[in-house]
Amino acid sequence: MAARKKAAATKVSAVAKLEAELASLKSQLEKARSTQEADAKKEADKASKEADKAAQKAQAAAAKVKAARAKKKSAAQQKQLKAAQTAAAAAKKVATAAKAVASDAKSKLAAISSDNALATKVAKAVAKEEAAITKKLAAAEKKKAAAAAKKAAAAAKKKAAADKKKAAAAAKKAAAAAKKKAAAAKKKAAAAAKKKAAAEKKKAAAAKKKAAEKAKKAKAKAKAAAKKKPGRPAKKAATKTAAKKPGRPAKSSAAKKKPGRPPKSSAAKKAPGRRGRPPKAKS
Repeated sequence: MAARKKAAATKVSAVAKLEAELASLKSQLEKARSTQEADAKKEADKASKEADKAAQKAQAAAAKVKAARAKKKSAAQQKQLKAAQTAAAAAKKVATAAKAVASDAKSKLAAISSDNALATKVAKAVAKEEAAITKKLAAAEKKKAAAAAKKAAAAAKKKAAADKKKAAAAAKKAAAAAKKKAAAAKKKAAAAAKKKAAAEKKKAAAAKKKAAEKAKKAKAKAKAAAKKKPGRPAKKAATKTAAKKPGRPAKSSAAKKKPGRPPKSSAAKKAPGRRGRPPKAKS
């Protein structure tokens, strides 16, 4: 407990010491700040005074420059005045000379006025000649323009004819090409049709041959059946029976036929027409 109190007292004393040091530092800082402010103020005042002095010096220099300029300007004005006076004297001399020339021209004009009628006549003749030349030039220009227009029209006509000829040649060429193409297509189609017809003909001939062979076989079979005695059954082919699957009886030709229809005899097949109906007359 005593140790705790002692430690607390030590801490309090340390804090108090630190606070005293802080207060001392604060006062020192304020003192230094006030000193710095005073120094800065002094420096500012000094600079302001120096600026005022410099401004005064500048004003004095400007006044001097202004006075020098005014002095220089007055000298220049005097020089200009002198030059103007000299120019005026020269102009007076020129005016006097011009007056003399004018009087001379007036006297000459008075002398020429007597020949005014002749001058008018000459002017009229000149104007008439100018009008004739202008008219002639205009006619020449018109003729030239007409010739140029005619030439241009002829060139345009020639070009149009050439274009027409070219177009006709192109159309003729295209028509010939189309005709050639159509002929080729027609030839190709004819060849294809011919080939197809030949194939069909060949096929029909083969079918006809096959049908003829079949009919021949049927005729031979019917003939063989007609030659046999009645009441004796036809012998079955041994190869046909042997070719069939074992265990399944062979079907007779009578079993294959539809029920209810009696088998036709060979004599009935060979009869020229049906009984009770006369044969049809050939037209």
